[in-house]
Amino acid sequence: MKPFVEIVKNFPGLYEYFARTNCLLSLRSTPFMSMTTACPAPPFSNVLTTWPKSGNHAQALALAAHTFQIPSYIVMPSISTPSKIAGTRLYTSNVIFSGSTSQEREAVVQKVIAERGAILVPPYDHPDIILGQATVGLEMEEQFQELTGQEKGFDAVVAPIGGGGFLGGIATWFADKPSTLVFGAEPSFQGADDARRGLLAGKRIETVKSLTIADGLRTPVGLVNWGIISDKTKLEGIYAVSEEEIKAAMRLVFERMKVVVEPSAVVPLAVVLFNPEFRQWVAERQQGKTWDVGVVFSGGNTTMKAISALFSDDSDARNRSEQTQPEVKLGVNGERR
Repeated sequence: MKPFVEIVKNFPGLYEYFARTNCLLSLRSTPFMSMTTACPAPPFSNVLTTWPKSGNHAQALALAAHTFQIPSYIVMPSISTPSKIAGTRLYTSNVIFSGSTSQEREAVVQKVIAERGAILVPPYDHPDIILGQATVGLEMEEQFQELTGQEKGFDAVVAPIGGGGFLGGIATWFADKPSTLVFGAEPSFQGADDARRGLLAGKRIETVKSLTIADGLRTPVGLVNWGIISDKTKLEGIYAVSEEEIKAAMRLVFERMKVVVEPSAVVPLAVVLFNPEFRQWVAERQQGKTWDVGVVFSGGNTTMKAISALFSDDSDARNRSEQTQPEVKLGVNGERR
């Protein structure tokens, strides 16, 4: 396989905020449609509620609401990463916990709506959220053209997919640029690759229950986003990787690039590096040319404690391996003794 020219950018949290700000601004002037409710345009003092994927949406919405001085009620799974809970609480004291499944979260959300009269802002399955996320595609293309000094764009872009709003936005931006192929990347652990399996089956998979380390990608694809990613003119395909491959990519980014990101962020890079089907597909299409591939990193919500716990088994295994190796003494010239 010919080598890639990889243009890797890190967008931890910024575009989540853009998407939620876009949605709040839309709330001021147009009726807001969610997956379950339709509400009239609210005054600027209305509260909002959400069921986040794992915490990125929660923090972004809490910050956007805080910016516009709108009270917010944030529903989060109780198993959310502590750093994401803490980040959300920086902007709202109204953090409400739920179970980890979509059904459990939706039940808590409906209770908050009934008690507080809140407006639902979904984490990914809404046009305003998708359009806000599409700014990733806009800016990465502009940066690439500025860097290369040419009008030509990427040959391919690989982005993560959980609920599909992020990838849906990027795919929408590049939809009128046929020279740029867009791919999705997701974890395979415990069936978290619902988007990939759904495309193969020809129908959306409605439920996912996975504890993959890529916690930002544990949710099923939304209804609106399914319409985007199942459109072959917008998305070329979706590929999945294992937990160990995600960890290997994360280690590479940390040790070689000196960039700290959460596991969900490196899933696209893991696909580029390790997925044999993706690599074979690209090799066949390259026709001897080097491709410019945009690999999107999205999510930096982690801590040293979480990273240490994630890689503790690797350290233990390495130590055990070193302890079982026979001692080898070398002479002055490197010969074994």
